[in-house]
Amino acid sequence: MLTVVTGGSGSGKSEYAENTAVKFAKEEGLPLYYIATMRPFGEEGKRRVERHRKLRAGKGFETIECYVNLENQELPEKGVVLLECLSNLTANEMFETEGAGEGTEARVLSGVKALLEKSAHLVIVTNDIFSDGITYDEVTALYQERLGHINRELAFLADQVAEVVCGIPLQLKSKGSK
Repeated sequence: MLTVVTGGSGSGKSEYAENTAVKFAKEEGLPLYYIATMRPFGEEGKRRVERHRKLRAGKGFETIECYVNLENQELPEKGVVLLECLSNLTANEMFETEGAGEGTEARVLSGVKALLEKSAHLVIVTNDIFSDGITYDEVTALYQERLGHINRELAFLADQVAEVVCGIPLQLKSKGSK
């Protein structure tokens, strides 16, 4: 089952995604994996990582760091996977030397599909970075275009899609859920 969770910065999407993953794991007695895609650059990056670790504390997640090439990521056993976040993974694939560059969309999508096959449930966090009305430079606009395309493809494939606004999850798509 694929669940996609989106929302703006500080919307509560991470907490909602974590709780969704924990619920799936508890209901089915499955292990929980957290795939972290953000490289913690600088003090702000380290603070963000630490905040997310505190949010996950005591919930039973095993953290796996994967910055690029999700397709090759192995799991110890089939379980519930929380991928946080697609926005970072897309940026890593576009801009890091070991990333896919021009092939970013294909690599991210094939990676998600491969991970979905290895998981009982896959919960993906992504960001809504499209609503601010600002015109960005060419490189940032290309990143937005690629992330937007990936988000649309995954929303189409997903069993559930939720947007979190002010801590309130709005179900945009739900099929086959309990």
